[in-house]
Amino acid sequence: MGSMVGAAVVRKEDPALLTGRGTYVDDIRLPGTVHMVYVRSYLAHAKIVSIDTSEAVAKPGVLGVWTNADLEGLPPNRSVPGMERPCLARDKVRFVGEPVAVVVAADRYAAADAAEAVLVEYEELPVMASIEAATAEGAVPILDGLESNVVLEQVLSATDAEAELAAAPHRLAIHLKNQRCAAVPLEPTVCLADWQASGLTLWATTQTPHHSRNELAAMFGLSQQEVRVVAPDVGGGFGAKASCYPEFILTAELSKRLRRPVKFVETRSENMTSMVHGRAQDHDIEVGFDDDGTLLALRVRITQDCGGWPDATGIGLPTLTSFMAGGCYKIPVIAPSFRSVVTNTTPVGAYRGAGRPEASFMIERVVDHVAAELGLDPLDVRRRNFVQPGEMPFATQFEGIVYDEADFPGALDKLLTTIDYAAMRADQAARRDDPSKPLLGIGFSTFVEMGGFGPTPLFEQFGYVGGWESANVRLNTDGSAVIKVGTSPHGQGHQTAFAQIVADELSIPFDRISLVHGDTATVQEGIGTMGSRGAPVGGSAVFQAAGKVRAKAMKIAAHMLEADESDLELVDGRFAVKGAPDQGVTMAEVAIRSFKPHLLPDGFDLGLDETAYFEPSNLSYPSGAHCCVVEVDRETGWVKVARYIAVDDCGTVINPLMAAGQIHGGVAQGIAQALIEEVRYGADGQPATGTLVDYTLPSAMDLPRYECDHIVTKTSFNPLGAKGLGESGATAAPQAVVNAVVDALGHLGVRDVEMPCTPQKVWRILQQKAS
Repeated sequence: MGSMVGAAVVRKEDPALLTGRGTYVDDIRLPGTVHMVYVRSYLAHAKIVSIDTSEAVAKPGVLGVWTNADLEGLPPNRSVPGMERPCLARDKVRFVGEPVAVVVAADRYAAADAAEAVLVEYEELPVMASIEAATAEGAVPILDGLESNVVLEQVLSATDAEAELAAAPHRLAIHLKNQRCAAVPLEPTVCLADWQASGLTLWATTQTPHHSRNELAAMFGLSQQEVRVVAPDVGGGFGAKASCYPEFILTAELSKRLRRPVKFVETRSENMTSMVHGRAQDHDIEVGFDDDGTLLALRVRITQDCGGWPDATGIGLPTLTSFMAGGCYKIPVIAPSFRSVVTNTTPVGAYRGAGRPEASFMIERVVDHVAAELGLDPLDVRRRNFVQPGEMPFATQFEGIVYDEADFPGALDKLLTTIDYAAMRADQAARRDDPSKPLLGIGFSTFVEMGGFGPTPLFEQFGYVGGWESANVRLNTDGSAVIKVGTSPHGQGHQTAFAQIVADELSIPFDRISLVHGDTATVQEGIGTMGSRGAPVGGSAVFQAAGKVRAKAMKIAAHMLEADESDLELVDGRFAVKGAPDQGVTMAEVAIRSFKPHLLPDGFDLGLDETAYFEPSNLSYPSGAHCCVVEVDRETGWVKVARYIAVDDCGTVINPLMAAGQIHGGVAQGIAQALIEEVRYGADGQPATGTLVDYTLPSAMDLPRYECDHIVTKTSFNPLGAKGLGESGATAAPQAVVNAVVDALGHLGVRDVEMPCTPQKVWRILQQKAS
């Protein structure tokens, strides 16, 4: 690559966003817009006896109130076949916050007032707000037509590993919980639908505008050309905005009926119970190993809480957890199985990492358990079991899951050069003998995860039309360039990174390259941004499209200079004859010539405008080694993250500044899961964390100064050599933190602390051990 790829240039996106000049969906004002507000269930499980809308309809400014019965014929939200969720509850509700009716009024406040006047009579049903309750003997099926609340069971191995576990010198049984978390994007779900005679336009907070377009077109019987979905600036997504939500469908249907634009703006409290949650897996693990810590067999039984309705993406996440159960390690036999259980809670879907952080947490905690059982250093157990660089590409026992180029020991070696491990261990021992000082804990996480999500056979399983990505690059006659791409960024920095790629490929100034995205009318095809696929898949499509432009420009330049292409070089935006730099033409001159058909070689199409679709041959596998150092206050149980060191391998680093930002953000979410965040429900299914007063988010005071570095092993699965980075921090951090907390308490005989490691939880452990 040239000089721009690898440069730490400041993001192009930031000035507009930092000065309030971004455009979000709620900033869009259409004449005649009316506003939709939900009537939501306040019960977790109940039959709907009746809905009285008469008082609400009579309220000033109200245009109408609709229930499921009023929307007969409206298709359900496309999801798991046979378990499709209606846009409004039909006959009964299954979680607190499920919509039962909608009100549309002239303004948002009138709609909210009228929604409070809708009277819903319920007949309460038994509530099963946990996996245990939903799978207990005699539990009532939550979904109609099913015999139990287990909606999916799968075994992903030909063996149950019992023979290998029984033969192992040591065998441990471990139970781990990966608690339910909320994505809490800065911008909740917002959409604005405008149905005209020519078709439907929907502005939405989505990571996947083309997917939403395809879904809406299919639901309403329209052609894809008749549906336009626009994702302007989007205030965070974290996977939770990859779904096509019921409000997209409802605003479209009501705009069609009312012949007016209909807007929906979700409140924060609504967002906490309606946007899909993440994680929510229980792991029952058995591991067999020998005297030196070599892992011999691993059996994992995963139980997923998938909430009140199975989400099309969410129900597939235990499969990804199963595929990555072995982590960085060469384990001869891995036997995963899983079941997904419906409960009376918010549905579970993708959340940053989506199935892979759960796997990484599991195997990294297992390694520390094994080390503790044998009295070994956790680093020695890791080194003993690593897949080695010479074994790459490494085919796991799961078909198609092949780790690309990686150096797991190399990442750990580089990490250890930044810390004085022996000195930290000595400090830890000294603190244990000094009650005036906080306890010190050192935790490690050596991880590998799936990135570059793309191969179509995999993506089709999650409801997408493919796993490719599209890009178009056009060179203008003034020498500037425009990129159109099917990814839909919401903080990833594509405007900057993709411009860096094109600047190098076409040898034109970085600041003369613009990006168009997030509008299905101007970018006809795309898949979207999730699964760490922006650089590996979207960036590769951009690279290939730019390469096509360069190749055509080279032919035109050769024709202009009456030279062979092999004799030309492109330097500083100018094609010149090698050894004769005075004989040359600029890229802008070539662009002008490309529109003069009588001066072009025979058979040339006009313009320098090329499209590429990139389909990766496989997933990529970002990896790395992280270390967390914590201090634990003996009197309060408070855990302070004193240091956090990260060495990541994301292949080619397009922009080190943005790479650091991705790690900072992901690690912040991982630390928060380890120490702070948890979605909780009472036995009656009532949310105990329905506001940001109760669901605590990390502040700058909770986070350390990050120490970030990289090793680079380029993947051969895409032309950029990039593996992706957006989810690595969230994948690596939880277990690094929890391992550190357990390490701080290890001398007391503590082997595990369940996430989140809150002060109260840690304090209780300290008190129990003291007594």
